[in-house]
Amino acid sequence: MNQTLKDYARYASLNVLGMIGLSCYILADTFFVSLGMGANGLTALNLAIPVYNFINGAGLMIGMGGGTKYSIAQSQKDGKTANQVFTHAAMLTISVAMIFFLVGVFGTETLVRALGADAQVFDMSRTYLRVLLMFAPMFMMNNLLLCFVRNDGSPQLSMAAMITGSLSNVVLDYVFIFPMGMGIFGAAFATGLAPIISMGVLSTFFIKKKNHFKLTRCRIRLGRLWGILSNGVPSFVTEASSGIVMIVFNQIILGLEGNTGVAAYGVIANLSLVVVAIYTGISQGIQPILSRNYGMGNRKSVSDILRYAMLTMLAISAVVYGVVFFGADQIAAIFNSEGDAALQAIAVKGLKYYFTAVAFAGFNIILSVYYTSTEYVRPAYVISLLRGFILILPMAFTLSRLFGITGVWCAFPATEGLVALIGLGIYVYSAERKRKIKNKSRQTLV
Repeated sequence: MNQTLKDYARYASLNVLGMIGLSCYILADTFFVSLGMGANGLTALNLAIPVYNFINGAGLMIGMGGGTKYSIAQSQKDGKTANQVFTHAAMLTISVAMIFFLVGVFGTETLVRALGADAQVFDMSRTYLRVLLMFAPMFMMNNLLLCFVRNDGSPQLSMAAMITGSLSNVVLDYVFIFPMGMGIFGAAFATGLAPIISMGVLSTFFIKKKNHFKLTRCRIRLGRLWGILSNGVPSFVTEASSGIVMIVFNQIILGLEGNTGVAAYGVIANLSLVVVAIYTGISQGIQPILSRNYGMGNRKSVSDILRYAMLTMLAISAVVYGVVFFGADQIAAIFNSEGDAALQAIAVKGLKYYFTAVAFAGFNIILSVYYTSTEYVRPAYVISLLRGFILILPMAFTLSRLFGITGVWCAFPATEGLVALIGLGIYVYSAERKRKIKNKSRQTLV
């Protein structure tokens, strides 16, 4: 096994495990809320969850953007710039996190109404959302430290922190909802404590003085802030688009199937978060080694890493869709504690249609991070914006008008498939352009 493949296997496998653990924050809530509060609890949770995508996306934007800049500076032996990057990223994280926190304190009710909660689920949605927003600084700081620790050569610790935080959430969900009877507040509180526990694990990295990055006194430079944000925007759009899609789909489904339809979509959407987390895990896993090899000028290794990631994604996609297609009835039943026949039927049909998107979504996520990791962000913007806003929204409205609830389920795979074709075209075009430039340079030298 060559060194590039060893690095890929190490970073990607550890990060996939960690991201699966991280995604279980919300999946655990979905399972225990469905057991403890039934269909209304699921509806309330699904209306509030999109805000988590924005919080998580903001943390990833700064963490991934800063991590990319940090890794490139480290590969070029520029420790001063590396520390300045971390300092700028930490300042950005605190600033953005405080906006979410203030919305949680002063604007939760307005936000819940805007998300479409009716009288049946308003109080539960408000409670969950307020707690989630007030823990935003913890979620975002955890994302920042996970990205920098991973880029500092410790993917094992990053994985351990993510999994420990997630497992604590599962345990605390059960304890707070059932023995302690804390209801949906307990579910939200357990989720908010998870990043704190994760950061506790990460603290060992600093206690043992293994870190090569630290806060440093420096002038705040707008160009550096912009560089971090611009490299991280595709990661934000990837996460935020999931939230926007959930908000739009919730509104459409409320009109077609009411609260039962939204509860069924909650099952589908939260399971899809786990699958997307696997692809995000691959992409975040390859980011440090892509950036490092790019910084050192190892173009062949960069291409090899992308190929390994795509092959892994295709194999996982085949397994995932097989499990969903043949196990849809059993999967839906796990989250249907009241045995609601309408919820079961909607969820089973939705799972089979919605998850046809998995391979296309994986391709788009990995390709987008490939471009940002090599500081070629324009194609990443195109891919992220197309799948996050430009295509998915009109697709959802058009197909739901034409085919009802089936059209809603088909909007996601139709969008991801179209974007994958566009992304493939961009990749082939840019590869051909680079080849021509390289050949022209050789001819000039001759």
